[in-house]
Amino acid sequence: MAQIDIRRADRPGDLGWIVQSQGVYYAEALGWDAGYEAMVAKIVSGFADLDPAREAVWIADVDGERAGSVALVDDGAPGTARLRILYVDPSARGLGLGSRLVGECLGFARDAGYERVVLWTVNVLDSARRIYQAAGFALGKEESFRRFGHDLTGQDWELELKPQ
Repeated sequence: MAQIDIRRADRPGDLGWIVQSQGVYYAEALGWDAGYEAMVAKIVSGFADLDPAREAVWIADVDGERAGSVALVDDGAPGTARLRILYVDPSARGLGLGSRLVGECLGFARDAGYERVVLWTVNVLDSARRIYQAAGFALGKEESFRRFGHDLTGQDWELELKPQ
């Protein structure tokens, strides 16, 4: 059985791994151009200034190797956090990492006092959408756009947090 550890992204190379792994995966799997990797790099660059009481980045290690990541940041709207860049390496899919990472975010969001969590994704990421739906997120709006070399549909999702 695989040894799984969900931990804070606090080791050298963690943030670079998030950018590199997603850039390579989405280029190979979906044919997305370097614009996606640049977007992830821009998001990750903001992690240098996180408020540790209200924001965090996690890495999922499988047998000591990085295999997934996610972040939760303040959205700027009152009481609202934003889930960012959920990723699970294909070699680790089926282990429940995506659900565990999202669960870590939601537990942290509740503890930090957030009232809701929002996220943005695209319609072609079926596995991620299933994870969000299972966690209770509801689809808000959709909008077509062209980015990463493809015509896509962006989706805004939201979850109202209930106190535990």
